[in-house]
Amino acid sequence: MASLLSVQCAATVRKSGSLIHLRSAALGIQSRHYSSKKASSSEYLHQSVVPSMHYQKSLPRLPVPKLEDTIRRYLTAQRPLLDDEQYRTTEKHAQDFQNGVGKQLHEELVAQDKNNKHTSYISGPWFDMYLSARDSVVLNSNPFMSFNPDPKTEYNDQLVRATNMVSSAVRFMKTLRAGLLEPEVFHLNPAKSDTDSFKKLIRWVPSSLSWYGAYMVNAFPLDMSQYFRLFNSTRIPKRGRDELFTDEKGRHLLVMRKGNMYVFDIVDRDGNLVKPAEIQAHLKYILSDSAEAAAFPLGVLTSENRDVWAGLREKLIAAGNAEDLRVVDSALFCLCLDEESMRDHIHISHNMLHGDGCNRWYDKSFNLILTKDGQAAIHFEHAWGDGVAMLRFQNEVFKDTTEQPLVHPGSAAAAVDSASAVRRLHFNLDSELQNGIKRAKENFNSAVSKLTIAAMEFKKGGKEQLKKSNLSPDAIAQLAFQMGFLRQYGQTVATYESCSTAAFKHGRTETIRPASIHTKKCSQAFVSQPGKHSVEELRGMLNECSKYHGQLTKEAAMGQGFDRHLFALRYMTNSKGQPLHGLYTDPAYAAINHNILSTSTLTSPAVSLGGFAPVVPDGFGVGYGVRDEWIGCNVSSYPTRNVHEFLQCVHKSLEDIFSVLEGKSLS
Repeated sequence: MASLLSVQCAATVRKSGSLIHLRSAALGIQSRHYSSKKASSSEYLHQSVVPSMHYQKSLPRLPVPKLEDTIRRYLTAQRPLLDDEQYRTTEKHAQDFQNGVGKQLHEELVAQDKNNKHTSYISGPWFDMYLSARDSVVLNSNPFMSFNPDPKTEYNDQLVRATNMVSSAVRFMKTLRAGLLEPEVFHLNPAKSDTDSFKKLIRWVPSSLSWYGAYMVNAFPLDMSQYFRLFNSTRIPKRGRDELFTDEKGRHLLVMRKGNMYVFDIVDRDGNLVKPAEIQAHLKYILSDSAEAAAFPLGVLTSENRDVWAGLREKLIAAGNAEDLRVVDSALFCLCLDEESMRDHIHISHNMLHGDGCNRWYDKSFNLILTKDGQAAIHFEHAWGDGVAMLRFQNEVFKDTTEQPLVHPGSAAAAVDSASAVRRLHFNLDSELQNGIKRAKENFNSAVSKLTIAAMEFKKGGKEQLKKSNLSPDAIAQLAFQMGFLRQYGQTVATYESCSTAAFKHGRTETIRPASIHTKKCSQAFVSQPGKHSVEELRGMLNECSKYHGQLTKEAAMGQGFDRHLFALRYMTNSKGQPLHGLYTDPAYAAINHNILSTSTLTSPAVSLGGFAPVVPDGFGVGYGVRDEWIGCNVSSYPTRNVHEFLQCVHKSLEDIFSVLEGKSLS
């Protein structure tokens, strides 16, 4: 199962009959300001002239690719991974599928899609995949994104920053629910479309046509259907398949400290933000609570195998805890106040990706984590969404807390009775539940003890230099991973890069397959035969890789990859109870979906680091960002792989690539 931070991708759009490639972090979220009227009260972040969901109705639908295109793309992606004999076998399976049962399944999928115009063909199966997975959500699917520190260092105090972030989160929620949050739009020509005059005009265009109005000025609205799950939402464990629960009536915040759980209202009865000074007083009360660390921290159960957790949850309810569990599930979100200070980026990554298992509610749509020294991060559950909504939230909260914080260092907390406003949750736990918690903690410790995280910064060049050389920064980063793996292990393996399809109604993600015949040839030239090729020849190979990666990225962002289509056809076979065709039982199909290199990229002014665990035991989880002057990677692995050596090999690959760009030959 793919566990992905799919917040960075290419939004690719069709303009004047040709494909124009828009590559920008998080679909351009970070590269724009939201030019709406500032809110007149502290209740809203801003007041958008155009209603938040104005474009939702008229978004284009995710296309079902042609079957012959999917099979062609699949075989092209398989070519660098197979020897000649394996490839012939896979080709035979694929052609047989295309001309036989695949054709019939495809026709059924197209017909089904036509009957469900309110959604996309991938939405249902994709929810199902996440919710039916029985592995722990920790390491297997939940990623994290850490915030940059507040530039004003005195605002990084744990209490001050937590208060400001909670207040901004409520302002975001209120802005969204009032329909005043600026719609998510990619502006290809902001001077024309990101203007007050255009917004005043487009707001009067009926929502059934509004997308076309934006399209005419090269603005591309993105799907916002996942946003409602940001708040008051939790994944509920059920045997066989979990459920997503949302209760927008909840006005309270869940706070965790030392494994203890507290709740208090952050929205009042009239729907307004509780005074920030009162929120500060309540958080201060929790931080000064002398209670010991929870002997049986309930949160660790959310890290269990889903069926085990489902069974224990039933026992919790039977033991009289239903009401308090409902309080946890309906909380706006979970704030985790950690007792530790962070030593370095690696410590931050481990803490935000998994922590100690006791001070998180991993099933919550997101946990906002604040360490003792004011480091902050979002850890989010992946079934409900792909990170586009999460990153928008993170960007807005960072901007709001740094530009207009509502409490300040030295601000006096309100003189309120926190003892009666804050309720600590107490759960009835019999010996069976206590043993379940103990076992969950042992399983958690065993799992996270196997994870290694390492980071690398390449300082000799970045986006600026690559763009001057007419090379795609993302293509070069991906090529460096291919070269690095080849240098370390002598092979080319299945590689996954996540790409958002949010340009379509209920789009989720598509896969870019960065390992190609071009990257294999180029990697072999750089790694195995460096003296054999001239600088011009090596430069030509880099161009070829960049051009081809650009094409794959455009196709994926336009819903024209092969992975989701084949996944949907397989899902349809399973749901009909039919046997799988040879294409799916072919070892090569299993191998290309055993993604040893799982990669996802992220750059945003709000985000310092992003990360996730490998998706297979013998894989790497590669979070990376290509900055203007440097390239950073945050990579995880289990014991079968050496992540430190891998990063040395990636660094060497980048050195070689940039040497060639400077006209130097490789020795």
